[in-house]
Amino acid sequence: MPEPGASPLSQAPPPARSPLFHAEQFVWLTARVLEQRLFAYHFLNGSADPVETALDAYRNDDGGYGHGLDPDLRGPVSQPLHASRALRVLDAIGRCGGQRVDRVCRYLTSVSAPDGALPAVHPSLRGYPAAPSLPVLEPAPSSLLATGPVVGLLHRNEVWHAWLFRATDSCWQVVESLEKPLPYEVEAAVAFLDAAPDRPRAEAAADRLGRLVRRQRLVTREPGGGAGGSPLAEGASHFPHEYAPRPDSLARAWFTDEEMDHSLDRLAGDQREDGGWPTRRHAWAPGTALETRPLATIEALRTLRAYGRHIG
Repeated sequence: MPEPGASPLSQAPPPARSPLFHAEQFVWLTARVLEQRLFAYHFLNGSADPVETALDAYRNDDGGYGHGLDPDLRGPVSQPLHASRALRVLDAIGRCGGQRVDRVCRYLTSVSAPDGALPAVHPSLRGYPAAPSLPVLEPAPSSLLATGPVVGLLHRNEVWHAWLFRATDSCWQVVESLEKPLPYEVEAAVAFLDAAPDRPRAEAAADRLGRLVRRQRLVTREPGGGAGGSPLAEGASHFPHEYAPRPDSLARAWFTDEEMDHSLDRLAGDQREDGGWPTRRHAWAPGTALETRPLATIEALRTLRAYGRHIG
C-alpha cells in the first residue's frame, strides 16, 4: 500500500514480468489499430471480430487493399503486397475464406502478369510514395516474393479459385529453377512449399532449396555474419528461424537442434529496451519505420511461442 498522502505517480513502476509484458507496452505506444487488435487476439485472448473490422479500413471497392496496409507502399490504390498482408491477417485469425477471399482472388486475377503470377508493384502505384526497393515498372514483372506467400496461404486454407491454377504452376516453375536465390526469395519459396498440395514434390523442392541455402551461405549465426552483412540489411543472410518461423515448416529440417536453439536465443535477445523488436526493412521514411516494428514484434513473439519458448 502507498504511504498516506503519497501520489500514485510517485510510486515506482512495476517490474517487467516477461517479454510479453514489455512488448505489450511497446504495441500500445506505437502500433496502428490493426496491429493492436492483432496483438490482443494472439496474446490477450482478444476476439477476431475487431481484427477484421480494423482490416476493413484498408479494403477497396475492387476487392484489393491499399492505404499503406503494407507500410512500404503508400497511397490509396490496391496493390498485390497489400493483398498478401491482408490474407496473412485473415489466416492468422482463422478467417481466410468465404466471399471476402473470393473478392481478393478476383482482384489478384485482374493484376496478374501474363504468366499468372503477381507483380510486387502494380503500375497503378505510380505517383504515390514507396520504398526505393519497390520501383514502379511497366510492364510489371512477376515476382515470387509477391506470389509465393499468397498461393501458400490460399492452399493452406483450402481456398480454390481459377486464379490459383496458373499462379501455382508459376510458383513451381520459379521455385524449381532457383539457382542463386536471395534470402527473401527463399522465404517466399518456403511459404509456398509449406502448403503446396503436392507434398512429395514440395518436400523434394525444399530439400534442394535447403542445400542451396547451405552451399551459398545464406544462413548466419551471428549479426553481420554470412554473405549479406548486417542481418537488418535488405538481402542479408538470414537466421534459421527466419526461414522456419514455425517448427512444422519444411525449412526446419535444414538446421540442427543446436542451430535452431542458437537462432531462437538470438531472436529472444533482440528485444529492445522499449519492448519491441527491430525490423529488417529499410527505414526509408519516419512513419514507415515506426509502423514496421510492431509487425516484427508480433511475429517474433509468435515464433518464440511456436517453438515453446517462454514469452509470458
